[in-house]
Amino acid sequence: MINEEKVKIMNKLAMYEKGEGKKYLPVSKYYRSDYIGLALIKNFFLVTIGYVLILAGVAAYYGEYLLENIHKMDLISLGIGIIAGYVAVLVVFSCLTYIQYSVRYHCAKKSVKKYYGDLTRLEKIYSREEKKSAGRRTSGGHRK
Repeated sequence: MINEEKVKIMNKLAMYEKGEGKKYLPVSKYYRSDYIGLALIKNFFLVTIGYVLILAGVAAYYGEYLLENIHKMDLISLGIGIIAGYVAVLVVFSCLTYIQYSVRYHCAKKSVKKYYGDLTRLEKIYSREEKKSAGRRTSGGHRK
């Protein structure tokens, strides 16, 4: 006989695994600090690459001016300004990344907790059915 409750739970679990679960189940395998740390490392490299590309674009745009006036420029203060800009951009993006991935981790944990709750309910149903079927087999008597 088909257990409707079991089928409903199995359907709910399958729908979760196909939908939200694709996004949230991999996240739940990490500790919070590891998940956020990896995101911050990735953020560092992406911000660095982006900043260098933007800097190269600005230098290319003002290339003629820079080449004509490089002997008049205070290169030390220009370098300090570029580094300060980089640090400021890195700090801003790191804060935003930290917030985003903290929220994402919290949502994933909350969602996966419900998923594991449904898995536990399904396991209890299976163990009840197993006990019933084992009880029927032993009470049926022995034949030779």
